[in-house]
Amino acid sequence: MWVVIFSIIQIINEFPVNKQKIKSGFDPLNVHFIGNWPFGPSYAAIFDPSRNLVFLGSGGGVYILNVSSPSNPVKVSEKIHTRGIVYGLFYESVNKRLYIAAGQGGLEIWNISNPKNPSKLGYCYTAGASFGVYVSKNYAYVADGESGLKIIDVSNPSSPSEIGNYDTPGFSRGVYVSGNYAYVADDTAGLRIIDVSIPSLPSEVGYYDTPGKCCGVYVSGSYAYVADWDAGLRIINISNPSSPYEIGYYDTPDSAFGVYVSGSYAYVADGESGLRIINISNPSNPYEVGYYDTPSYASGVYVSGSYVYIADGNAGLLIIKIKQ
Repeated sequence: MWVVIFSIIQIINEFPVNKQKIKSGFDPLNVHFIGNWPFGPSYAAIFDPSRNLVFLGSGGGVYILNVSSPSNPVKVSEKIHTRGIVYGLFYESVNKRLYIAAGQGGLEIWNISNPKNPSKLGYCYTAGASFGVYVSKNYAYVADGESGLKIIDVSNPSSPSEIGNYDTPGFSRGVYVSGNYAYVADDTAGLRIIDVSIPSLPSEVGYYDTPGKCCGVYVSGSYAYVADWDAGLRIINISNPSSPYEIGYYDTPDSAFGVYVSGSYAYVADGESGLRIINISNPSNPYEVGYYDTPSYASGVYVSGSYVYIADGNAGLLIIKIKQ
């Protein structure tokens, strides 16, 4: 089945880059954080289908956008300001909570019950720089850069606390949780598989050292789909977590940074070459069926129904309609 790019809407223009550096855990003596100019390049986007809202990371802030009419998106709020650059987002639709991996600002939790007036519930500073977050049950799993995987108890969102950690060999950029395992994208050490059945005592059970720089991961069934930078999309068989192996790959034109799987397709945010759509119906023989060359640098991707939401660096949010 071929996939064809049908239309595209760009809705956020370029903003100045937030270059502020924040030391995790505390402010320096006699210097206190008051505020910042939050908006800049976009690295992450996520969608709430029940309310047709997109949450778009933009520098040190998050835009909330109503996309009920994809051709005419409307800004609902720009009140979410974070203490670090927004690299990763996870949305919990039941509780209407947004979890933000805010770089050196750690993990932040926001209440989006009222999207016009979101409120910050709590935060947890981490030892490294938070790049990715995945929430499962009462725990947030944070890809924390050079500090590896952090596991944070969020059962009380106003007072989240770290209860476990696993220091991966390199720099943790992305994380996906399925069952009792956290799959961590470690840029210099590939895909690491961590047993988190006891969140306070995580342990590595297997790994696959991908050929590129492992940036993002999405798990579906028995396969982990890895955005592996200059090595493109790698497909890893994880049916036996202690002995994962590569079953197929597709070398994208630029640098695969993010990946989302829906049905028989993997949607890859591929840097300067934009969105690449890969048919994965046969994981051992993936092939490209469509693409859209976005104007900036595609970093984050989220798919819902017939629409793809791309966080495209200085070009902001792109909405792409796919026709199958």
